[in-house]
Amino acid sequence: MTKTAVLGADPGAGPCVFCAIVEGRSPATVVAEWPDAIAIIPLGPCGPRHRLVIPRVHVRDALEDPDVNVATIRRATELASAQGGDCHLIANVGPNAEQTVFHLHWHVVGREAGDSLALWPAKNPAPAEPARPKNREAT
Repeated sequence: MTKTAVLGADPGAGPCVFCAIVEGRSPATVVAEWPDAIAIIPLGPCGPRHRLVIPRVHVRDALEDPDVNVATIRRATELASAQGGDCHLIANVGPNAEQTVFHLHWHVVGREAGDSLALWPAKNPAPAEPARPKNREAT
């Protein structure tokens, strides 16, 4: 499926900053380029090896277009392999999952021992209470 970059990341959100970056209309520190994606250093990175891999076409999130998502995660894994070391590959989908720019992007977050970046709860947290089935009354 062929798509073109559009303005308006999310209804009422205004122009899409990632479309502007991909099109060269907004500045960014580009660290890698492919025919279908670019990688940039995000504003306010969470560590020295945090990068964003962004498709050149506007897709809202990782669920909207599986073909674009697969191509973009392929580029993210290529970048992560080139960086070397341990890392997180993360795509946030929706505001409740902390997506703030509604243009698909994969975070490549390089990790180092003792870097103090806490993305998940500590190991062996107290187990969550299992969900109880809801009682259903016959109608």
